[in-house]
Amino acid sequence: MEWSFSSAEDLLAALRVGEVTSEELTEEAIARIERDDKVINAICVPDFDNARAAARAADQARARGEDRPLLGIPVTVKESYNIAGLPTTWGMPQFQDFVPAEDAEQVARVRAAGAVPLGKTNVPLMLQDMQSFNEFYGTTNNPWDHDRTPGGSSGGSAAALAAGFGPLSLGTDIAGSLRTPAHFCGVYAHKPTVGLAAIRGMVPPPAPALPTEHDLAVVGPMARTARDLSLLLDVMAGPDPLTRGVAYDLRLPPARHERLADFRVLVLDDHPLIPTGAAVRAGVDRVADALVDEGARVERHSALLPDLMEAAMLYVQLLVSNVGAGYPAARYEEIRTHAAGLSADDQGLGATWLRGIVFSHRDWIEANNRRESHRQDWRRLFAEFDAVVCPITPTPAFRHDHERGIGERFIDIDGVEYPFLNQFGWPGLATMPGLPATAIPAGRSPEGLPVGVQLIGPMFEDRTPLRLAELLELKIGGFQAPK
Repeated sequence: MEWSFSSAEDLLAALRVGEVTSEELTEEAIARIERDDKVINAICVPDFDNARAAARAADQARARGEDRPLLGIPVTVKESYNIAGLPTTWGMPQFQDFVPAEDAEQVARVRAAGAVPLGKTNVPLMLQDMQSFNEFYGTTNNPWDHDRTPGGSSGGSAAALAAGFGPLSLGTDIAGSLRTPAHFCGVYAHKPTVGLAAIRGMVPPPAPALPTEHDLAVVGPMARTARDLSLLLDVMAGPDPLTRGVAYDLRLPPARHERLADFRVLVLDDHPLIPTGAAVRAGVDRVADALVDEGARVERHSALLPDLMEAAMLYVQLLVSNVGAGYPAARYEEIRTHAAGLSADDQGLGATWLRGIVFSHRDWIEANNRRESHRQDWRRLFAEFDAVVCPITPTPAFRHDHERGIGERFIDIDGVEYPFLNQFGWPGLATMPGLPATAIPAGRSPEGLPVGVQLIGPMFEDRTPLRLAELLELKIGGFQAPK
């Protein structure tokens, strides 16, 4: 029997009854990677010898009667996580020899849960693109169409899942980096509530792995089924042990409902920054129709929804002020001069982007205060609704575009070009206030490409969108392997 596209849940059941061993699963995954990854290029740092040793240890532990949440399950890990003994570059060639001495906190957690890391998955340079390519490791191709991107920055992880290179992967998200690749590759991902899962050791080289607070950024699970997301999230969730003494209680409440008929859902498919393409709109409608068919309460408009344009601009300010803090001094001063020369009347996205990079601390505090107002608006909305269904990006996976910088590109939406950056309004909708969001498959485009949507839930109620994802998977189907 071939196990390459089985769920982690099914593999655990087979391991427990002795139908298969971890060594067999690991060898099958390695063989598939060695056969198929030459054209996909998802696994940029293989670690097969250590994987084989970990699989043998898992089988020995099971023979002793042990059972852990991921015992014997092959997994992949985004390149940006530190793994002891393997390089961490974030796609920067100058750090090809940077080899951390200890695992990131999440890598340590999946190892302790018994998982078998196969290696690291490819990313864009500095994790700053919706594509996954860099000068050092090259380009990762979408398993559905090699001329298209698998997304970014967790594109290598999504491509690995879609290609059958293990059932689980660790990713990250600050600008849709979990959700966009899941959408482009037809898999599942969950962006947790901000602060839910410890992020230490997911840090650009050569920075030390410290338990610092990361505004907007999260680490999260990727899988081929909704239930597998919960399986991995249960391993990942919880405070950093180095800060446990001051951490708040992160135990998650149960899902609000157990039946689709009981859910109250707000469906969105229009954003003031950018139109939604027909293929993605059809995916949103498919989910909405399934909910209506099961008797759920579905609304298309609500006065409780925060202003989407203001939310997008605020997201950009918070995002780029975070990114700009790491710029070299000369580049920072160059942008400061450019921003100071902008007309006061220029309140467009590009101007907001430049001004945000050089925010003062006072500016950031003001923006953060506005974010808290938005969070309060979301609390009011989630008193009336349980989830929001909306696009992740306006289109399915686009063709590789490596010739232009991210600020110079355009995205083709049904034959019309729009500024590439404007599509970040959709993933930013959940990121800015720190809300959980689950990416699910929602059908195919006319070209046969995967289309996904996101299910946004209330803060620290991650189990609600996750349960909704499980129920929708039963109703409309989920992952399908690319041909």
